[in-house]
Amino acid sequence: MFIDHAKIYIKSGDGGRGCQSIYRDKYTRKGIPDGGDGGKGADIVVRADRNLYTLLDFQFNRHFRGKHGEHGSGKNKRGKDAERVLIRVPVGTIVKDFRNDCVLRDLTEDEQEVVVAVGGKGGLGNQHKREATPGEPGEEKEIFLDLKMIAEAGVVGFPNVGKSTLISVISNAHPKIAAYPFTTKAPVLGMVHSDTKKFAIADIPGLIEGSSSGKGLGDQFLRHVERTRVLVHLIDMSGFEGRNPIEDYKVINQELKSYSKDVFKKPQVLVANKMDIEGAQDNLVKFKKQVKKKIYPISALNKEGLEELIEAIAENL
Repeated sequence: MFIDHAKIYIKSGDGGRGCQSIYRDKYTRKGIPDGGDGGKGADIVVRADRNLYTLLDFQFNRHFRGKHGEHGSGKNKRGKDAERVLIRVPVGTIVKDFRNDCVLRDLTEDEQEVVVAVGGKGGLGNQHKREATPGEPGEEKEIFLDLKMIAEAGVVGFPNVGKSTLISVISNAHPKIAAYPFTTKAPVLGMVHSDTKKFAIADIPGLIEGSSSGKGLGDQFLRHVERTRVLVHLIDMSGFEGRNPIEDYKVINQELKSYSKDVFKKPQVLVANKMDIEGAQDNLVKFKKQVKKKIYPISALNKEGLEELIEAIAENL
């Protein structure tokens, strides 16, 4: 299951207590303060991991607590610092402080990390010739994790235009494919290897009119094209089920523009799919008369025209 947002509770460890101790022997009747300092509490750290693709684990595990630092002891022995707690998330996760909506870090690279809660400092022992002090408390927060997939190219278009079929034949992704709309209910990421470049491509679930305002959960899907550098705009040129390719093209662009002008301004590679179906060639001629842009005719099902398309995407990148 693909989960792209989660709220978690974190509490870093408290610092250990400083020790109140006096050393005495037969030569030292007055005594010497020898209480050690307390150890530092555990930090809570969020780290990006390229092997993760969803925030599903946080649906069942929402609480993370760090251990307390060890208390100081006599003979000037310092308490041991607690080991930090490491929370692993997918690359592309934005880490926010939930209460003030402040972005703590945008983890866009593997192994990037951010300390989201600092462990409390250990208390001071009386070796410093003063009363021993307790450790400081750790930080307590609610953290919001917001995953936006990292892909260089994103495939957009109406439901059932062949996005899943396309990404399955040009990349190593294996999305569910079926002959009904909304088969893909979550973004799917795959890697494409061309003659000149290797790049990540995302299959974005089908958009419909009103997606930018939340209809059909489209606004949740559009979030995942924000990081892409190129949009692969897939159009069903066969006009199957009475669709009008020109109207589909206009509607998708309008939804992209309504959602974000930055997304709308991204370079688009126009792709005419299902060219193996009768009537697609006539529709392509009509389409070219109204849309004066380069369009790549393909048949994802029959694996026709794919090499030229892949190179076009690579050139745009």
